[in-house]
Amino acid sequence: METATDGACSADAIGNLPLPPPSYKVNSKGQTLVLGIEGSANKVGVGVLVYDPDTRTYQTLANPRKTYVAPVGHGFLPKETAWHHQAHIVALIRAALVESQTLPQDLSAICFTQGPGMGGPLRSCAVAARTLALQFDIPLVGVNHCVGHIEMGRVATGASDPVVLYVSGGNTQNRHW
Repeated sequence: METATDGACSADAIGNLPLPPPSYKVNSKGQTLVLGIEGSANKVGVGVLVYDPDTRTYQTLANPRKTYVAPVGHGFLPKETAWHHQAHIVALIRAALVESQTLPQDLSAICFTQGPGMGGPLRSCAVAARTLALQFDIPLVGVNHCVGHIEMGRVATGASDPVVLYVSGGNTQNRHW
């Protein structure tokens, strides 16, 4: 199943989108490949992203995900949500690597949601990210969940200098770039 259907996004359209540091290894085409793990609430997902310096574009190569659905009449609780993420994270990582046709040793970095979010699910995904980073000697990059949403919005809209009010329950933040 194909999970990443959008085309490449131009880094030039925004102007101040962070570029991968020169210290990150690149593949044979000079591209930077990163694998990201997000699991701050009831969804867990794994994405593979490529930055191509020749075209100055970012593209999502894979984005498989699973959603924990709590029993009717109950909200999702940290412990059960963490168990869900633990049960699915290995298969999601494999699916993302297969869909993106990426070998773990070709990755430039492993990114993961560092917070804010639910403690149990965050820890489950952080452990998976740290394990991959250690196993393949790949840099580990923690990402602020809210900033990740804002950066995705900047890419989607082409906004280069937004003032943002991010409202999401306990994660509400004012941000300016």
